[in-house]
Amino acid sequence: MTTLSPPQGTGRAGRFGPARAPRKQRDRRSWTGWGFIGPFMAVFALVFLAPIGYSIYLSLFRDQLVGGSTFVGLENYQRAFEDPQFWSALGRVSLFLAVQVPIMLFLALLVALALDSGRLYGANFFRISIFLPYAVPAVVATIMWSFMYGSRFGLIGNINDAFGVSLPDPLSPDLILAAIGNIVTWEFIGYNMLIFYAALRVIPHSLYEAAEIDGAGQLRVITAIKLPAIRGALVIATIFSIIGSFQLFNEPSILQKLAPNAITTYFTPNLYTYSLSFTGQQHNYAATVAIIMGLFTMVIAYAVQLRGMRKEA
Repeated sequence: MTTLSPPQGTGRAGRFGPARAPRKQRDRRSWTGWGFIGPFMAVFALVFLAPIGYSIYLSLFRDQLVGGSTFVGLENYQRAFEDPQFWSALGRVSLFLAVQVPIMLFLALLVALALDSGRLYGANFFRISIFLPYAVPAVVATIMWSFMYGSRFGLIGNINDAFGVSLPDPLSPDLILAAIGNIVTWEFIGYNMLIFYAALRVIPHSLYEAAEIDGAGQLRVITAIKLPAIRGALVIATIFSIIGSFQLFNEPSILQKLAPNAITTYFTPNLYTYSLSFTGQQHNYAATVAIIMGLFTMVIAYAVQLRGMRKEA
């Protein structure tokens, strides 16, 4: 009987599995992965990590008329926590978030459910029309709405003159936050609607067929199938909206010239930071406020994410 020898170079691989790749080859493979992600990591570090690190560095110093920049440690953070203007700005955007975000997400969800129902006439045109405001730049949208809000030269003023009435001024101190909320809602309903609509479109139709066999109505289908299925999309849209609320800047910044008595330099934290840095030349304190707001936003968004994931589980 002829005995076959293992192929040359296989060694013990035939009995104990495939031979391990040489060490140089494994090192080359590991460096290949870093070569693919290296450019992204370099850009990420340059445009994201470096500014954050520099802002933290600035927040630990204070510019003085005599002596130049001086290390003060956490004194700027202590000053921020004792600053009534900072807390006023934070409370204002928190109120904005608590009122505007639920209204915007509710309206976006209603539109997405209407489109997904298949019973809306002209659904394609309606979907494009709802999304179109999101394509308008925030600056242009704010200017457009500011002309409609004008009580002397805008739509409000024209209605007052035409009908002899006196409508409330949207740019007054009591209504300015609601007026900004209306602009933001008009801008972002379409964006959130697309998130919800995309999530609704991937729900298996077998669930709808089973619900129809069981005799479930449309309301029952929405509450028992659609809403639980798009819970992840609801969490994502909520997190994006929270971040956007704390970053509120464009709308009040543009409306400030039209309503200087209603919009102060500390109307929102971002506007306060901008005023400190570019008007007051307080770059160190502005960096401190920015860092605090970044941490605060991160904590709130993370808490919402954990709560949404826990419910989903």
